[in-house]
Amino acid sequence: MRSMLTAVRSAVVVGCTLLAVTSPIAQQKTVFTPQVYARINSVYGKEAKEDVAKWRQLVTELQSEDIDEKLYQINRFFNRFDFVDDLVHWQQKDYWATPIEFISTGAGDCEDYTIAKYFSLIELGVPEQQLRLMYVTALELRQPHMVLAYYKTPTSIPLVLDNINRRILPANKRRDLSPIYSFNGNGLWAAKAMGTGRKLRGSGPMKMWDDMVERLDRVMYGDKEE
Repeated sequence: MRSMLTAVRSAVVVGCTLLAVTSPIAQQKTVFTPQVYARINSVYGKEAKEDVAKWRQLVTELQSEDIDEKLYQINRFFNRFDFVDDLVHWQQKDYWATPIEFISTGAGDCEDYTIAKYFSLIELGVPEQQLRLMYVTALELRQPHMVLAYYKTPTSIPLVLDNINRRILPANKRRDLSPIYSFNGNGLWAAKAMGTGRKLRGSGPMKMWDDMVERLDRVMYGDKEE
């Protein structure tokens, strides 16, 4: 994964408007048509198409469940995939995979786990303001890391969904993580003991997020000239 300085800079760049870009996966009632599955099959193969179908089935089954069950099952589903560094997996220093790419290749890094969990929970009706993608330092590993934080209320201690420690625990029980920044569609925050922190302003290009959304669009809707 990227260096700590790059991670912090990237969080600032994508800032307040990062998730304001509409993504087809981030909308509730997303429909995966036969054409979508055909595109997945053509790029990644039959097994990948079946794995994506399992994800879609899980999202359907969890719609009526309570929040604890949604968090548990989504965290469990994605944590079964292998961790592979971007340089090995994508031959790029830093690459944000779409949920479809993550599932179809069966592997990714911490950002990919977090993004896939975020999109899935948004689809399951969890309000965006209750979710934060959070950059942290994994103290025992001495490296930057990303987790998903769920806030029951704006002032509550969040629950942490993580691929390193697969148990969903309150942030105050995760002494192995030191927060840096968190973000969602409502803004970027300077983390304060995994709490709400101080809201910051962010500006600049959103190339990595835009690239990911464009790749999602191509899978969901095909190339524009089609």
